[in-house]
Amino acid sequence: MPATIRDVARLAGVSPSTVSRALSLPDVVNPATRARVRAAAEQLGYEPNRAARGLITGRTGNIGLVVPDLANPFFPSVVKGVQARARLHDVAVFLADTDEDAAAEAGLVRALAKQVDGLILCSPRATEEELAAVARETNVVLVNRLVEGVPAVTFDNEGGMRQAIAHLVALGHRRIAWVGGPKASWSSAHRIIGLYAAARDHGVKLVDVGDFAPTYEGGMAAADQVVATGATAVVAYNDLIAIGLLARLHTRGISVPGDLSVVGIDGIAMARMSRPALTTVRLPKQKAGEIAVELLLAVLDDPDPDTIIATRGKLHGELIVRDSTGVAPDPARP
Repeated sequence: MPATIRDVARLAGVSPSTVSRALSLPDVVNPATRARVRAAAEQLGYEPNRAARGLITGRTGNIGLVVPDLANPFFPSVVKGVQARARLHDVAVFLADTDEDAAAEAGLVRALAKQVDGLILCSPRATEEELAAVARETNVVLVNRLVEGVPAVTFDNEGGMRQAIAHLVALGHRRIAWVGGPKASWSSAHRIIGLYAAARDHGVKLVDVGDFAPTYEGGMAAADQVVATGATAVVAYNDLIAIGLLARLHTRGISVPGDLSVVGIDGIAMARMSRPALTTVRLPKQKAGEIAVELLLAVLDDPDPDTIIATRGKLHGELIVRDSTGVAPDPARP
């Protein structure tokens, strides 16, 4: 039979109400008593009733996490980070997938907000105005997106693209194609900024092939247009697009990296299993999820505007060189 609050009280030598306060409102309990209660609870394996605790604290003990597409291997790593850190704080996570539907995102977010203490929105597709409105209604932390006045953890997208271009330039590439992702993607816009800045600094030509679905099929669809640009290298919006590129190029008999070098972004597990293994800018996805939980809990504990402004973090990517990039082909070669 599971331990009850009375069992903990008996072992700790205190009243059940003291146990409740020690576990739900620890700051109002003497530190020595609090430590004795926690030790007793741990010894007995006592799990507080979340609903009852919510009546005391005014919180549900739940947070929401919204992602655009769970089928994209980028997002499960973020989810893993969120769940791991939430578990350390005894917080439950409600997960929702918008299926890359920006129109449905705001409604889903508002519906989920009624059931949780706060929300983590990962790579949201909604407009800045819509996200700002949601943030006025509930506690929100963004991952891979910036909106003025909203706590966020982001990746250094521009720095990651500079690493990719510098790598390709060092291999002799002077005409580089870019395959973009969704038009509403904040990270895609910032990756383009980094790409053009790096291309300008290195004196190379960047060819924008257009925007494509952030999927394997999107990469397949973009491949023929990439070849038509005459570029000797291509940078893709994410690893899934890059892997789709590799598949279509193989079908056409185009050698990678002999004829065309390919670089992805994200660092998903499949990138090292593709053939050839994909060079990519690896992003610390799980770490982003962990930090997002800490930011959200910080805001819940202290919703002062100064706290919100301070809760910003930027994580840097790392170029992982594999077999999909090589020396630029000799233009004199038949």
